[in-house]
Amino acid sequence: MNSRPTLEGQRFDVLVIGGGINGVAIARECARAGRRTLLVEQRDFASGTTSRSTRIIHGGLRYLEQGDIAQVRESLRERRRLVQQYPHLVHPLQFLLALDDSSRRSALAVRAGLWLYRRMGGARLTIDGHEPQIRLERLLDAGRRFSVFSFEDAQCEFPERLVAEWLVDAVRAGCQARNHTRVLAVKTSNGRATGALLRDELNGLEERVHAAWIINATGPWADQICKISEIHTTRAMVGGVRGSHIVLPKFAGAPEAAVYTEAVDGRPIFVIPWNGQILLGTTEIPDDRDPTGVRPSNEEIQYLLRSLHRLFPRIGISRDDIRYAFAGVRPLPYSPQSSPLALTRRHFFHDHGPDGAAGMISLIGGKLTTAGAAARECATKLGIATAQIPSVAAAAEADVHGVAEHAINQVAEIAGVSHEAANGIIAWYTPRSLDIAHRARSNAQLRQPLCPHTDHIVAEAVDAFENQYAVTLGDVLLRRVPVALGACWSTECGRLAASRIGAVMGWNDTRRGAAVEQFEAECDAFLQTTTTSQTGRGFSD
Repeated sequence: MNSRPTLEGQRFDVLVIGGGINGVAIARECARAGRRTLLVEQRDFASGTTSRSTRIIHGGLRYLEQGDIAQVRESLRERRRLVQQYPHLVHPLQFLLALDDSSRRSALAVRAGLWLYRRMGGARLTIDGHEPQIRLERLLDAGRRFSVFSFEDAQCEFPERLVAEWLVDAVRAGCQARNHTRVLAVKTSNGRATGALLRDELNGLEERVHAAWIINATGPWADQICKISEIHTTRAMVGGVRGSHIVLPKFAGAPEAAVYTEAVDGRPIFVIPWNGQILLGTTEIPDDRDPTGVRPSNEEIQYLLRSLHRLFPRIGISRDDIRYAFAGVRPLPYSPQSSPLALTRRHFFHDHGPDGAAGMISLIGGKLTTAGAAARECATKLGIATAQIPSVAAAAEADVHGVAEHAINQVAEIAGVSHEAANGIIAWYTPRSLDIAHRARSNAQLRQPLCPHTDHIVAEAVDAFENQYAVTLGDVLLRRVPVALGACWSTECGRLAASRIGAVMGWNDTRRGAAVEQFEAECDAFLQTTTTSQTGRGFSD
C-alpha cells in the first residue's frame, strides 16, 4: 500500500481541507500550477456529499426558473467541458419533464424555458429519441393528463471515479494527499492562519504542518472546522439541507431516459436510470446536525415512494423492493428564514481575514457540475494563474470516441480477460486502462472477477490500493471500484472480494477479517435498507 511518511513540520503553499470533489479539484488546480499542496480528508476521498448526490451533471432548469441566469450559464459551460474531457465518466442523458394538469407551471412557460435552456447550452450533446417518451407515457397515471417535454443534460454515474482520476492528476503534479487524516485545529498567529494540527486516524499520530494558505473545502463540515479552531465567524456559514435517495430495481417498461417531475408536494424530483437500477430523489430537509451520521428518515422514504406511485401507479413497487437508501447534506448558504427550495446552489468564498484568520478561505455551496469552475476561481483568489493545462483524460478523449472498440480489444488481449471485463476497465480507467491491463496479465489471481456478479477484476482493486490512495476495503469497493453499489451485491460478494484481494495483497486471516468487518460496518452506515434482503444490509428507523 501507499507509504505515509511523516508530515511533521512540513511547509506548504496551500493546505486544502476536505477531499470531496471540490477539495480535490482545488488541490489539483494548485498543484498543476506548481504550488506545494497538501490535501487532507478525515475519512476517504469522495466519501461524503460527493458520493451521496443525484449523480447528474446539469445546468439546472430550476435555477433558470428562479432567474439565476449566471448560475445556469456557468453550469451549462461546465457540463460541456466535463462531457468533452471525461466521456468515459460523464455522458449525455435524455431527460423527460413530465407535468400533469395540476402543475402550477404552464406548458407555454415550460416550452419557453426549455428553448432558452437549449440556446444557452450551445450545440447538442446527443440526439433525443422518441421511444423513451413513448415508454414513459405508457407508464404514467392514465387518470391524469400529462405534458411531456424532452431536453438533454448529462450523468456522472460514479463521481467517486471522477474524484479518483482528479486525485491521481493532483498527485502526479506534486500534491501530497492524505485520507483518513483529521484536522484537529487550524492554527493562527497574529491574526493569520499559519497551519494545522493533524491526526492520522490509522495510527493516531499527531502532526503539525505549516501553510501560507488554507482552504476549508469541507462542505457541510465547514463551520465545524472553524469551531474546533476557535475561529469565530459572525454567523454560521452553512445551512445544511439533507437530501435522501432510494435505489430500486428496474421495473417493467421503465424508460431509458431520466424523468424530471413533481413530487406529491410539487417539489421537483428525479427518476433516473443508474447503475442497472433506478435512482429516485431527492428530498430537502433542513438538518444542522453532524453530517457524519446522516441517514434517510422513514418519512423521506415514504415521501419518495408516494411520489413514485403518484407518477406510476401500476408498477407494483413497494417498500420491500428498495435495494437501499442513502442521504447526504448539501452545504448550502446559511439562511434560516428561507426555504431549502429557494436557497441558491451557487458557490461562494468566505475570507476569514476579518475573523482573525487571514489566509484562510472557506468554500460554501457548489455542486458536482461546477467543481472545476470553483477550483479555478479559488486558485485565482490565491493569485495562482489557471492556464488550461490539458488533463490526461482530455488527451484520451479520441481513444474513447474514435477507437473505443479497438481499445477494448487491446485491453482484453493484453490482460487476458473477457471483452466485458476489458470494457469495464476502459469505462472506469480510460487514462490508465493499459496500466491495469498489464498488471492483470502478470497473475491469474489478478484476472479473477471481484465477485460472480461483476466483470470488474482483482487487478483494479490492487491498483486502487497502490496508485489511487485507497486504504480500506470500503475505499476500494464503494469508491475506486464501486461494485458494492451494484444491483446484485451481497454480504457474500463482499467477503469473496476480500478473500480474492487479500490473497494477492498478502493479508492473513486476521487482517482479512478486520477488513471485512470494517467494510460491512461502513456499508451499514451508508447504504440503508428497509428490509433484510439479498444485500444483507438491515435498515433501522
